[in-house]
Amino acid sequence: MKDKVLSGVYGISDEILTPFSTLAHQVQEAIAGGMKIFQFRDKNSLDKDIIEIVQHLMDICVKSNVLFVLNDRVELAIALGVPALHIGESDGDLPLIRKRFKGILGVSSYGDLARAQKMESSGADYVAFGAMFPSPTKPNAPWVGIEILQRAREALEIPICAIGGISRDNIRMLKNADMCAVISSLWNGDPRENAESLSRVFEMSKVVGER
Repeated sequence: MKDKVLSGVYGISDEILTPFSTLAHQVQEAIAGGMKIFQFRDKNSLDKDIIEIVQHLMDICVKSNVLFVLNDRVELAIALGVPALHIGESDGDLPLIRKRFKGILGVSSYGDLARAQKMESSGADYVAFGAMFPSPTKPNAPWVGIEILQRAREALEIPICAIGGISRDNIRMLKNADMCAVISSLWNGDPRENAESLSRVFEMSKVVGER
């Protein structure tokens, strides 16, 4: 069941491209275009100041059968009972978080396959690798390249997420990923049209890859 949920275009909010004033509408438009997963990512606000918007966005996603993911905020995720949580290297001990958080748990593995294998054995439901390509939102992120996806596909049993610099022009190269996380290529311009285009090309890459 989780494998079916953990697939497709995975949108991530951005404090510049998706300000709170327009975020809910942008998410609804992206969902209409085919976004399957949405992660709320905010690095600056206090937990208490985003409770209302987290609950609103989660409600939108749940009603649309889209997986809602909260980034980093372990305590808030547990308190609000969000469906999914994504954590990075500095967000705490995964086995301890796994014991406390009962939803879907994703982990950033950057370009480290050994870390991904360790996270899988510690209870992660999916792992993310990146940056796949130079990223406009994280220009200093190390570029790990797409080859790691093939290696991860052979080494892991849990779903794989690709992230970093993904656009409609290069998403076709990521057939070994289950999910493709996007920011700029989704929110710059029309989110509905962008989601439709990204989803179409990503699905085509899967079909071609199976031939």
